[in-house]
Amino acid sequence: MGVGKSTVGRLLAGHLDVAYRDTDDDIEAAEGRTIAEIFVDEGEAAFRAKEKAAVRAALAAHRGVLSLGGGAVLDPDTRVLLAGHRVVYLSMDVEEAVRRTGLNVARPLLAVNPRKQWRELMEARRHLYEEVATAVVATDGRGPDEVLRGVLDALELKQG
Repeated sequence: MGVGKSTVGRLLAGHLDVAYRDTDDDIEAAEGRTIAEIFVDEGEAAFRAKEKAAVRAALAAHRGVLSLGGGAVLDPDTRVLLAGHRVVYLSMDVEEAVRRTGLNVARPLLAVNPRKQWRELMEARRHLYEEVATAVVATDGRGPDEVLRGVLDALELKQG
């Protein structure tokens, strides 16, 4: 969260002249409410079920750049589905997360003691991100264009 996946994803899609899609946007459009509202109204388990379905549908139908929510990799079936795709893990440390997002309460999993919770989330998820990643690109101290160049280089895609 806050790593820039939507911004960089859109830049990458533009660079490659393909469509961009975000599964969080898909969920919000289908539900008519925000991710945070789904968490509050139905809980994390219900959201994760919606997320799993959204990722499965997007992977089956979309051929461009796809951004997934940070928790999508928690589902083993989703990790299996990602195995056939080029996946970029955009990494950042907690200080960069604070700088970019303020780790505010709009992030439902970080509502209390955000720094500690962010660290715990990353400790629980980092190995899953690395498991599914074709490439890892650090975003710390880098602007979106620099991260895009890192992604293109990591995936060995032609830069124009």
